[in-house]
Amino acid sequence: MPSDIKDIALAADGMLRIEWAGMKMPVLDMIEERFKKELPFNGVTIACCLHVTTETANLMRVLRAGGATVGLCASNPLSTQDAAAAAIARDMGVSVFAIHGEDRETYYKHIHSIMDMKPVITIDDGADLVSTLHKEGQSLLPNMLGGTEETTTGVVRLRSMAKSGALRYPVIAVNDADTKHLFDNRYGTGQSTLDGIIRATNRLVAGTDFVVCGYGWCGRGAAMRASGLGARVIVIEVDPVKALEAAMDGYTVMPIEKAASIGDFFVTATGDINVIRGEHFKLMKDGAIICNTGHFDIELELDALEKMSVEKRQIRDSVGEFKLQDGRRIYLLAEGRLVNLSAAEGHPSSVMDMSFANQALCAEYLVKHKGDLALGVHPVPLEIDRHIASMKLEAMGISIDTLTEEQVEYLAAWETGT
Repeated sequence: MPSDIKDIALAADGMLRIEWAGMKMPVLDMIEERFKKELPFNGVTIACCLHVTTETANLMRVLRAGGATVGLCASNPLSTQDAAAAAIARDMGVSVFAIHGEDRETYYKHIHSIMDMKPVITIDDGADLVSTLHKEGQSLLPNMLGGTEETTTGVVRLRSMAKSGALRYPVIAVNDADTKHLFDNRYGTGQSTLDGIIRATNRLVAGTDFVVCGYGWCGRGAAMRASGLGARVIVIEVDPVKALEAAMDGYTVMPIEKAASIGDFFVTATGDINVIRGEHFKLMKDGAIICNTGHFDIELELDALEKMSVEKRQIRDSVGEFKLQDGRRIYLLAEGRLVNLSAAEGHPSSVMDMSFANQALCAEYLVKHKGDLALGVHPVPLEIDRHIASMKLEAMGISIDTLTEEQVEYLAAWETGT
């Protein structure tokens, strides 16, 4: 298949890694078996703008099993695993356009490469594909059946498009499914963020002050795992309800201006711009480590850090040292991009099993309901969310109770009181 990858010779190693990830993706296996029989994507071209990882490779095999023609490009310049990209291109019949460390020009060239395949469904992670389609591929829009979006950041962008009337086809907000954000964002981001920090730095987390900016599901996960490793967790929030929840979860809550001089580690997980700014870098202690686990590298005001620095060097893989005028050093991980994917391998496959099951089944839903969905952002159908949870429980060997007929009737009635 036409592709642009680093090195096809990496494919053998990539396939072993994909197989390893696939061992913990039983829900996708169940979906694949059905797709092989029903071929829901026959004649359908799907464009995927995702992190090109071993877990993503297992989604590719499921889409291909359903009969789809698939193009895949990276949703972040530093998140591509080149061995996985090579294996997907060589062995899965997918056109792959992704190279770890690609520059911005190449990144968007690769998005255009999958647009050139004339897709009718998009599967996006951050909404760069959807936004580029709407800006530069408008001739494709009338034929689109719809799309799905994986991330909080992407859903925010798409809702903004919908509100302004710019969104020209229906998109399902996979991120908002319970079987996605309650598990992927919390347990996946939590574990992989700490994994990325530790791989990059090999620093002890126990006994440190660990600052988490944002207490959404990703921030909750990072705080939980840092606390579990023995850190004193400080949460930064602008939402009073989330701040209150963080306090009642046992964390210290304060403004970033106060936390800046205390923290040893800083993680942003907000999806917003310039959360940690120049005035905060000025307050940080020597050796402070900063990173981002949000989708884009905008959460840290890196231009300000560059201007403040008198010397800069790469001291370790994924660790940049910025020396300030007074001799203090601030360490930036993974260039401010997603630390969990840029400095580690991203979410464990067992949690991506549910996220990608949502992608696969929602793509099938778009085919089955062609023309039924209005323009805009739609929730994942409840029956899909529940079905994925049930399949995951089955795969884990867990059984649960069902309501009795009496209980069903009681919940549907209003007459019975005190």
